[in-house]
Formats: sequence, C-alpha cells, structure tokens
Amino acid sequence: MLRGLTTVRFHAADLESAKSWYSELLGITPYFERPGYAEFRIGDYQHELGLLDSKYAEVLGAHDPGSAAGGAVIYWHVDDAQAAMDRLLSLGATLHEPVRQFGEGFVGASVVDPFGNTLGIMQNRHYLDVLATR
Repeated sequence: MLRGLTTVRFHAADLESAKSWYSELLGITPYFERPGYAEFRIGDYQHELGLLDSKYAEVLGAHDPGSAAGGAVIYWHVDDAQAAMDRLLSLGATLHEPVRQFGEGFVGASVVDPFGNTLGIMQNRHYLDVLATR
C-alpha cells in the first residue's frame, strides 16, 4: 500500500526563521511557497521537505499541542488516498488529518497508528512524475 516517500513535513513556530535555516543548510531556497507553508525538493529523488507554520497545523487539526502526536509528518505515496484512509481506520488507526487536496495533483491525510505514531498518506503527482522517469 505504501509505495514510496513523498513528503516530510515539519512544523515551525517561526516559519521565516525555519525557511532561512533550511535554505542555509540545503544551499537552496524553497521551490514552492504559500502563506504558512514552504517546500524544498531535496536529494537524489527530489523528495519534498515541507515547513508548515505551527499555527496552521493546529487550525487544520493536524496537531493538538496537548496530544502526544506531532512533530514531523511523513507522507507515503498511495494510489487512492480515501481507500488508504479507510483501510487504516479499519485497522485501528485514528484520524489525525482528514483527506483533503493540498493542491492540484496532491491529495493527502494522516492518521495516528495504534502505537502513537503519525503516518501520512498522499496521492502525489510529483512522485508519479519521478517514477515515470525510472
């Protein structure tokens, strides 16, 4: 079901500082930005590293400061996000972020597994584009 890594998302209380820090670390600037979010493509397979302003994570229901789940969300490519979500919930995972469109060609969600880990799933156009070149 999990076909490959698509996106790792970190939360940052100070998004501008986080963008500057990661730009310095990686030697590149974000390739994609919108209010509250910035994304870099890194590594041999151009994986996505996203930085989300922490205040948006809470608004999206993606992070409850009082819960154990939080921090990085790692998204894995799936062929059908809703079907994958249904299967995860049927196996005892709990909803962390509902299925939603992040942008054209990017549909994702996340759950907390029965052991307290956050697991992200995503239909990811970029992943498929890279796969097509292999």
